[in-house]
Amino acid sequence: METYKNVYSNGDVIVTYEPSRCIHAEACAKGLSSVFKTSVIPWIDLDGASTKKIISQVKKCPSGALACSTVRTKEFVKDFVI
Repeated sequence: METYKNVYSNGDVIVTYEPSRCIHAEACAKGLSSVFKTSVIPWIDLDGASTKKIISQVKKCPSGALACSTVRTKEFVKDFVI
């Protein structure tokens, strides 16, 4: 079975997801369904909204399962996200 890393980037922001912390409130999908798609894998598509909207929605995660950080350099993304 293939596993997916729970790290996503659009070049401006890196979003991480910790499934073990998720309480499945679906706040992410309800708030920004163009990015957080519960019916497909990978379920996070950072091309679906602006970086500002993504960061705002991630901050609303009630369990802390989603987190984000801004990208310092493009080389950082290359090393962090495969």
